[in-house]
Order: sequence, then C-alpha cells, then structure tokens
Amino acid sequence: MSAALSVWVSGIGLWAPGASTWDAFRDVVSGGAPAGASERPVADVLPPNERRRAPESVLLAAAAAGQAVRMSGRDAATLPCVFASAHGDQVITDYMCQTLATAPLELSPTKFHNSVHNAPAGYWTIATHCHASSSAVSGGEQAFGAGLLEAASLAVADDRDVLLASYDIAGAGPLGAMTSTTGPFAVAMVLSPRADGAATRLDITPERGNVGAEPIGDPWLDGLVASNPAAHSVPLMHALALMRPTALRVPAARGLDLHIDIGVVA
Repeated sequence: MSAALSVWVSGIGLWAPGASTWDAFRDVVSGGAPAGASERPVADVLPPNERRRAPESVLLAAAAAGQAVRMSGRDAATLPCVFASAHGDQVITDYMCQTLATAPLELSPTKFHNSVHNAPAGYWTIATHCHASSSAVSGGEQAFGAGLLEAASLAVADDRDVLLASYDIAGAGPLGAMTSTTGPFAVAMVLSPRADGAATRLDITPERGNVGAEPIGDPWLDGLVASNPAAHSVPLMHALALMRPTALRVPAARGLDLHIDIGVVA
C-alpha cells in the first residue's frame, strides 16, 4: 500500500440537474426533493461577454469552481488548478467532425478553440488573473479520480491550496453514442495541505484494483453516477454532505482506485 496523501477540504462547488449548488445538493441528501429542470449554469466568475460565447462545458466547470473558491475564502488568482474531464466537449467535437467532413471552409475558429480539453482552465485562469500552474486531466471514465489524485499530490508536494474541478456534458453524434454520458455534471473542491479551519480531511491512498464505490441506494444519486463520469464523485460528495467519518473508493485509472478515509472534526 502507498502512503496516504492527506488534504483538507476548504471549499466545495457542485452543479447537477436538480441541484445547481452545493447547498442544494446537501438539501437533497438531507431528504429534500431535487429541483425541476435546471437553468444554464451560472458562471458569474466570467465576464458577461465570455459567458455568452462560452460552451456548456466551460460554464459548468467555471460555475462549480467559483462556488468552491467562494466557500473556501481563498483568492482564485493564487490557486493552482486542475480541471478534469472524461471526454472534453463532445458537442463541439461532433460539430467539428461534421463540418470538416461536409463544409470545412465554414469551420468556426471560436468553436475550435473551445474544443480543446484545457478550454475551461484557460477561461478560468484568464478571468481570475491566475498565474499559478494549471492542468487539464483527461482520464476517460476515471477522470475525476485522476484529477483528485493530481490535485492532492500537488497540494501536498507544493504545500499550497489547489483547486480541482471535474466536469462533463452529454455527448453528441457518433462519438457521443460510444460514451455513457447522458447529462451534465460538475464538481469542484479547494484542497488544502493543512486544516486552517476546514472541518473535513481526506486521506487518499492509491490501491490496485477497480472496486470503486458501492451504490448509495438513492435513485437520484445513483442515477447521477450512472449518467456522467464526473459524477463518480457523488459518493464522496454524499459522504461530505453527511459530515460523517467513513471510507470509500473512487476509480482513478484502469486497475487503480483511490481509497479515501474521510475524517471530520467535531
């Protein structure tokens, strides 16, 4: 077994169909009903002109990241960030493939620069004037766990707070038909190498195997997990919302899980 990476959760953000904030998600976990159809994610960290031209994937990531940073009280300009996505923006990828095949001269430059996996990181760092390091992790179905491992490793190695944002949207076209993503979801956390007033600690240990987390037993929560790779974070978010010490596993790569012990300060 590898040594555990110990980090503290200083802030959380979340956007899901039926719960567009972390507080709304906690209300559902506490017995409330999910809301009706959610509106477009509110990424108020972006200037209005950027929000208008940003695709759904960027809005999702920025909305969750903004929530997490506000909750943490940190300065976004100082935070290294890790953005993780299973597939990037498959809607734009499908548009580009279709356009290249039928009318290549009509390809939109704006669509092109929004197609890359680091587009959300770019929008975020420009909007927040962040000059710290940024990473874009693409780990397929295990992207959330891969991003969590990178963010926790960076926080411990560099002894500084790190922002993690994981997001995915529903696929489109032939490529979309090959994935299991049927709806949007995003989650974000600010991870700190020390408590600094945070109430929850994660002890993260990489372990061989792909056991993954057990089903939660709630149809809405388990439906989120099944609908989006970024929602593989939902069992962890469920545990954090309940504020109870527990242990679970999150897939981080083929043949690798993260064993996570959750400690809570009374």
